Amino acid sequence: MIKRELYLKQIRHFIDTDFIKVIIGMRRCGKTVFLKTIIEELIEKGIKPENIIYISFESVKYKNIFTEKELDELIMKLTKNLNGKIYLLFDEIQQVNNWEKCINGYHVDFNSDIYITGSNSKLLSNELATLLSGRYVKINLYPFSFKEVMEYKIKNEKIELNNENKKKIFKEYMLYGGMPGLLSIKEADYKTNALQDIYDSIIIHDILSRYNIKDIDLFKRFSHYLMNSTGQTFSKTSISNYLKNENKKTNRNTIANYTYYLTEALFCKQVRREDIIGKKILKTEEKYYLTDQGFHHALVDNNNNWIPRILENIVFNELIRRNYSVNIGKIKKKEIDFVCKKADKKVYIQVSYLLTTPETVNREFSPLLEIPDKYDTYVLSMDEINFSQNGIKHKNIIDFLLDDEI
Repeated sequence: MIKRELYLKQIRHFIDTDFIKVIIGMRRCGKTVFLKTIIEELIEKGIKPENIIYISFESVKYKNIFTEKELDELIMKLTKNLNGKIYLLFDEIQQVNNWEKCINGYHVDFNSDIYITGSNSKLLSNELATLLSGRYVKINLYPFSFKEVMEYKIKNEKIELNNENKKKIFKEYMLYGGMPGLLSIKEADYKTNALQDIYDSIIIHDILSRYNIKDIDLFKRFSHYLMNSTGQTFSKTSISNYLKNENKKTNRNTIANYTYYLTEALFCKQVRREDIIGKKILKTEEKYYLTDQGFHHALVDNNNNWIPRILENIVFNELIRRNYSVNIGKIKKKEIDFVCKKADKKVYIQVSYLLTTPETVNREFSPLLEIPDKYDTYVLSMDEINFSQNGIKHKNIIDFLLDDEI
C-alpha cells in the first residue's frame, strides 16, 4: 500500500497530545490500514510495541465484545502489567454499546494516547462531544484520490508517470473509483463484484442493522435511484413518482429517512444550493454525490455513459478532500457547479466534459462572468487546450487532481 500523507500530516500534529483522534470514513475506505500506518509511525518514534494496543471490532478475536463492561474488562486485562504511556487504537468502535463512556474513562484514568475509527458520520454524538468537551480532533478519511491511485500504481506496478498512463489510469478511476482494496484486482468483473460486496456490507451493517427498515427492496430501489441521480437536482416528488411507476408506494418522510441513512453511512453527501446574489442557502433542489463514483458503475450503469456527471462527482470529492465546504451556486437563472470555501479562501468552479463548441464554452463561462465578487473562477474539463479567458482560468481535470493549485 502507500502512506496516505494527506491524512498523516493532520494526525502527526496530535500524536502524544491529550486530544482523542477520531477518524471517520465509509466502510473499506482504508481506515484499518491507516491505523496500522499510525502504529508504524509510533514504533519509529521509539514507542514500545507492547504499549500499543490495537483492537478491531471486526476481527474474530474481538467479535464478542458488545458492551461497555466487556470492553472495560478487556482493556484492564491488556493494560494490567504495562508501564508508561499506553496507545489505544480502536477500529470500528461504534459496534460497542456505550463506547463513549469507555473512551472518556480511559482518557481520564490512563496515561494514554487514543485513536478511534468509525463508519458513521454521527460517531461524534452529542454525548461524546459533551463528555470530551473539545478534547478530540476529527479526521475525515476518504477512498483513494486519483493522485493516491497514481502513487500506488507508480510504487507497486512500476508505471511511468507519463501523459498516456495518466489518461489510461484516469479512465479506470472513472469506472471503478478509489476504494483501496480494488487496486490489486486486475479483472474488471472482480472489481465490479468487490464494489457490489462493499455496497451490501454498508447496507447490511450500517443501515439495516441500525434502523428498522421493513421494505428492503424499496430501500434498495431508492438507493439505486439516488446513485443514478448523482449531480442532478433531487426532489422528493420525482423519487415518489419513480417508485410509484415501479409499483412501490412511499411518502416524503420515508424518502427523507432513506436519504438520511445513506448520508449517515457516508455512502453519499448532500450538497445545498446557495443564492450567490442573495447570499443565502436554499431549502430545495439539493444534489447528492457518491463518496466513490465506482458504485455508480458497479450498481447502476457503465460510467462511460455518464461521463459529465461522473467528472462532476470526482471533482466534488476532490474539493471535499481539500477541506473545502461546497455548495451549488445559483446566480439569477444560471447555475454554478461548485461554490467552494475554506478559511478566507473562496473559489467558483464549473465542470465540463469537453469544450467542443462555442455554445458549450458560453454555457460554462457565462455564469462565472456574472459573479459580483472578485474571487478566483475556474472551468475544469478534459480538454488539453487552454481556454482561459476574461479572467476565468481553465484547467484540465487530470492536472487539477494531480496538483494543489486550487
